[in-house]
Amino acid sequence: MAQSQKQSHYPSQVAQEPIEQRTLSVIVDNEPGVLARVIGLFSGRGYNIDSLTVTETEHEKHISRITIVTIGTPMVIEQIKHQLERLVPVHRVEDLTLNGEPLERELALIKVQGKGEKRIESLRLAEIYHARVIDASTEHFVFEMTGRAREIEQFLQMMSELGLVEVARTGIAAMARGKSGA
Repeated sequence: MAQSQKQSHYPSQVAQEPIEQRTLSVIVDNEPGVLARVIGLFSGRGYNIDSLTVTETEHEKHISRITIVTIGTPMVIEQIKHQLERLVPVHRVEDLTLNGEPLERELALIKVQGKGEKRIESLRLAEIYHARVIDASTEHFVFEMTGRAREIEQFLQMMSELGLVEVARTGIAAMARGKSGA
């Protein structure tokens, strides 16, 4: 005996919204607990943060800039922005991705071990990717690399085949292109 399918009285959503990566700039008062409140907003609602950086940018005014890279549907991103704007220490929230591709950079320290051909290949690839040697011994290198996150990912993938040992990354610092500021 087959069960009949229930018909809904509500129209189903025909097309699903695409998942997008967005870079948000959040200008806040530099005071204790602000970062915890921003992070709490994300974790409390089940939103993920792919990258997070924060530092004081205006010392006299005690203003900090939090750069957050997150993913979600456009509706979820709008919801995140509105919820961030409601937090008391938040001055401004800007979606840097909306006005074109923002300028984004990240710093990575990458430790690679290897001898012989692997050592030579590591140095050759570091030169191609503009990674700088900041520490070395006869058995390892520590490279410093600054660039877009995807360039760092590509370099890490290559180094994983040559003896990648450890990685430390700062997270993305970003700003919008053009003359206006966030």
